[in-house]
Amino acid sequence: MQEKDPSICEEKNYNQLFHKHYEAVTKYIYYKCGDLQQAEDITQSVFLKLWKLCNTIAFSKAKSYIYKACNNLFLNEVAHKKVVLKHQKSIVNTADKESPDFLIEVEEFREKLKAAINKLSVKEREVFLLSRVEKHTYKEIAEITGLTVKAIERRMSKALQELKSMLGKDIKI
Repeated sequence: MQEKDPSICEEKNYNQLFHKHYEAVTKYIYYKCGDLQQAEDITQSVFLKLWKLCNTIAFSKAKSYIYKACNNLFLNEVAHKKVVLKHQKSIVNTADKESPDFLIEVEEFREKLKAAINKLSVKEREVFLLSRVEKHTYKEIAEITGLTVKAIERRMSKALQELKSMLGKDIKI
């Protein structure tokens, strides 16, 4: 008879995972980003999410979930920063040529786009940013995430539909 995994929803089991992995995961993310506060924020967010999803994650799979979720959250933040920098750069390049009204509209749209991207689910946002910002192919995204190309296509399609519904039908994504 196979032994059953302890439940992460039991506080003592959750605390055991937290105390065993928090410091190592924080260091792992710190080595990637070079910012201890960001690494701690990411790690804490993932542990909070782990607590919320405790019924859906097996105790034996928790360590890999924690590392993968932290890495994905870090990648999402990097991709988000790249989007922001890209838009800031494009605004600076056109600032001398454009009217103040147009610049205000561009800034408002940029904020709406950022907010819309942030409203996507983590899975959809990850695929969208890897595709549209990082310029990865669906096959590359599938390899990065460990999903199938079909799953990536579905997530991308859903992300585009949601962005279109949030930003209006005249937006070309």
